[in-house]
Amino acid sequence: MSAPSQLRTPWLPRLVVAPSFLLGFLFIYGLIAWNGYLSVSESRLLPNYEFAGLDQYRALFDSERFHVALTNMAIFGVLFVGGAMALGLLLAILLDQKVRAEGALRTIYLYPMAISFIVTGTAWKWMLNPGLGLESVVRQWGFTSFTFDWLVNPDKAIYCVAIAGIWQSAGFVMALFLAGLRGIDDSIIKAAQVDGASLPRIYWRIVVPSLRPVFFSTLMVVSHLAIKSFDLVMALTAGGPGYATDLPATFMYAMAFTRGQIGLGAASATVMLATVAAIVVPYLYSELRRPK
Repeated sequence: MSAPSQLRTPWLPRLVVAPSFLLGFLFIYGLIAWNGYLSVSESRLLPNYEFAGLDQYRALFDSERFHVALTNMAIFGVLFVGGAMALGLLLAILLDQKVRAEGALRTIYLYPMAISFIVTGTAWKWMLNPGLGLESVVRQWGFTSFTFDWLVNPDKAIYCVAIAGIWQSAGFVMALFLAGLRGIDDSIIKAAQVDGASLPRIYWRIVVPSLRPVFFSTLMVVSHLAIKSFDLVMALTAGGPGYATDLPATFMYAMAFTRGQIGLGAASATVMLATVAAIVVPYLYSELRRPK
């Protein structure tokens, strides 16, 4: 190989990657910075770059609707994260017993994650609609007093969003836990069985504690999904009844794109970004510090 080509070769990968890197940096971090400035500006219907300090954040935290969104985020986050992880772990343990048709069952459980949250929200909206879903079917079977109107009940509609989210994400969590279970040495389980330990006790005392790294990684991923949930809510309830199922993401969309409050929406987006960063950054820091 000639000397000029040897000099050019180390720069070739960088030249190939540079355009996508620059565009990604511009459209991701550049727009994040722009959104951050809009959140401290006088922006209303259109961007207004006059500096307003923390006025938008004061208005944000004085908003009753944003308080509802935060409360819903807490309810939805606990149910969604806890339910998806508990159900996913249970399914993973059941499949770890080398059951028949494991491949087919694994595909069935994982399939919901292959569809979009829009499809999930629409399907569950039909199923939970009192006029044509579960309530209507059960009443047609003869149970005329049966009532399941959570979808149109302002106090319970957020639980419908959690149910749909758990249904979609449990299979993904199952796959993560199943991969962790398959990485555990079978000799440990066999040794515990020789000592007379029952299978539930083995899983509770030995197997599940050894999945701590998988628990942590799964918690980070599912929590991230919960915080930025938008399409599921829009398809299932559109934030209603009223704004009873608003989450910070839907609140941001409503303020910025339907109410003409760009600055308020930008402040909400910045708060969401800070929340996601508070979860993701410690995880990345711990991963980078972990010895290879």
